[in-house]
Amino acid sequence: MRGWLWQAALAPLSRFLTVAKREFVIKDVKLFFRDTTQWSQLILLAVLLVIYLFNIRALPLFTGEQVPFFFVTLVSFLNLGLAGFVLASIAARFIFPAVSLEGRQMWLLRSSPLDLRALLWSKYWTGTLPLLVLALIITVFTNILLRATGFMMVVGIGTILLLTIAIAALALGFGALYPQFDTENAAQIPTSFGGLVFMMTTIALLALVIVLEAAPVYAYLQATRAGESIRLTPRLLLPFAAVVVVCALATALPLRIGLKRMEEFEF
Repeated sequence: MRGWLWQAALAPLSRFLTVAKREFVIKDVKLFFRDTTQWSQLILLAVLLVIYLFNIRALPLFTGEQVPFFFVTLVSFLNLGLAGFVLASIAARFIFPAVSLEGRQMWLLRSSPLDLRALLWSKYWTGTLPLLVLALIITVFTNILLRATGFMMVVGIGTILLLTIAIAALALGFGALYPQFDTENAAQIPTSFGGLVFMMTTIALLALVIVLEAAPVYAYLQATRAGESIRLTPRLLLPFAAVVVVCALATALPLRIGLKRMEEFEF
């Protein structure tokens, strides 16, 4: 009965996934909810999310003396870095250990005709899609609470989507590069050396993206102060194009390196 329910719930996957990828996704979802140390932390995650949004709501930006538009926009922009750090912490807990949790049975997968690429991509999207939903919730709700303008809302959503895709790839890539097959407790895996390297790399990525987007955001503030509409000039578009390139590289390279490392596993 339980197996039938799982098959019905995950049936839509058969429409756009190969048989191997679909089975890998079903396996990962089942193992996640069977492990109480994993799914029970979703409750804690929900509480932390509520606290995060409440703290944004409690900022004294729209009570008492009117806060300048510059500071409101600055808080909305810098909130991208904070949201990215929150997402990186979640990725370190749930996506980084994905390869390590396969344990010693990884040698069975390597010796079987199953494609390791399918395994890697199934783990990537199983972790990335929920992270994308969470990223949108955080960004949209915080921007609404901060009364962000349409420009900042678009910048925030576009940036956080790119960052989330890259952060998930970094987590899975570093998790494959520094596996901990002997550790049964998933909560201990992110505290390893590989987890530290992943967090440091992610912080560097967040800092680089914030620095790149600072120029067009400042140009937007100048135009708004002068009472002019924002224009799509090279000064505005080039930094955003650079962010797309950086996030694309931060997505493709870790996954490629992680796949190569998985093919070299020895037991």
